[in-house]
Amino acid sequence: MIDYLLIGHMTADLTPGGRKAGGTVSYAARTAAAFGLRVGLLTSAAVDEPLLDTLRPYAEIRSLPAAETTTYENIYGPTGRTQYVRGVAAPIRPEDIPADWLDAPLVHLAPIAGEVDPQVAHSFHDKTVLLTLQGWLRRWEADGRVHFRRWFDADILKSVNIAVFSEEDIVEAPDMEAAFAASVDHLLLTRAEKGGTYYHKGTPTNYSTPRVELVNATGAGDVFAAAVLASLPALGHDLNKAIQVAAQLGAICVTRYGIDGTPTPDEVRQAIAAV
Repeated sequence: MIDYLLIGHMTADLTPGGRKAGGTVSYAARTAAAFGLRVGLLTSAAVDEPLLDTLRPYAEIRSLPAAETTTYENIYGPTGRTQYVRGVAAPIRPEDIPADWLDAPLVHLAPIAGEVDPQVAHSFHDKTVLLTLQGWLRRWEADGRVHFRRWFDADILKSVNIAVFSEEDIVEAPDMEAAFAASVDHLLLTRAEKGGTYYHKGTPTNYSTPRVELVNATGAGDVFAAAVLASLPALGHDLNKAIQVAAQLGAICVTRYGIDGTPTPDEVRQAIAAV
């Protein structure tokens, strides 16, 4: 039995220090495990992908075999980040979900490159389903350069309890904020150090994040989203308190580099105690 089901591709991120495990699921698996939850990860990667081993201490992994692992390269310049997709693993469909994982009470849909079939959202009944939208809001050209993709499906969103995305995800289509807010009971729009907006049935409330010294922002949004979902059982499913916990842990994330920004069990306990 697992407590927290993650569905999405682990990525191989190309960095100056070599290939590193990345993608929402990498940060979310470590975060949920820090809450003491039993994590199951349904992903896809190249056969014998060594980066999967870095996640095994945090999650039970079932990986669909693929010719290559989903691979990202981020190039930073004066105008910001340019992102490239250098490979994509196998798609994840409803029939790929292990039957013994369908009863997980917490479900995190974490597409990173359009790999999760949106129909997967309909596979869970009476569960708490959180969707991090970024992977359905991306497309790329033949050269692999990532661009914005407009995605909206009211029918799929009916099966989602909580949706999370950043203002950067929709910078080219800010009208989508209102569309999603009207279609999901709980919508969280993150704005980095500016905090964010929580929409409950379309009604917005702003929240703040702690001020910290920024070292690296990679993964902070993933930690935030995972912490929202993972903290709910300990907080009586009070989403306002979960947001406070997640904001604290997301802020801690940016003070460390990369995957090491995920919280420790002690940091989780302190954040929960604070609310």
